[in-house]
Amino acid sequence: MQRMSALLNRLYARIRHRDAFQAGRTPGSARDLEALRGHKYCLLVTFRRSGEPVPTPVWFGLDDAGRAYVRSELDTGKVKRLRRDSHVRVAPCTVRGRPLGPGTEAAARILPAEEEGRAEAALAANYGLGRRVYEGVGSRFGMKTVYLEIVPGFPGAP
Repeated sequence: MQRMSALLNRLYARIRHRDAFQAGRTPGSARDLEALRGHKYCLLVTFRRSGEPVPTPVWFGLDDAGRAYVRSELDTGKVKRLRRDSHVRVAPCTVRGRPLGPGTEAAARILPAEEEGRAEAALAANYGLGRRVYEGVGSRFGMKTVYLEIVPGFPGAP
């Protein structure tokens, strides 16, 4: 299964829209996550140790408090990078990562199991049957997942 994930990650990187990389290098100008409302994908930018941005289009959900939630496999690069550096940049985008609005500097964290309910509710509110089918297939292969909470604002961000 891990080999399959690696192959998919390489495929996704190859089809990523070139503007996603430019957006990853451009500091966010929005103060909140409202630009995400009404969209199905957001560009989640995490940062390598070198400071190099890594843009990834992801499904997300918003809650009433202005926080965004993402579900990801436990062993992905973005989760590993978030363990080291909670600074992220998010912007609405297409499935290939072409930005559709302003980015926001934010902080992200991996949610503990007892807080996953509100993340799942936010994601379920933004997606229908298609997500449940997609997520159900992944769970049959024993993929371990985590929920990420994204909160606008990051101390020291540009």
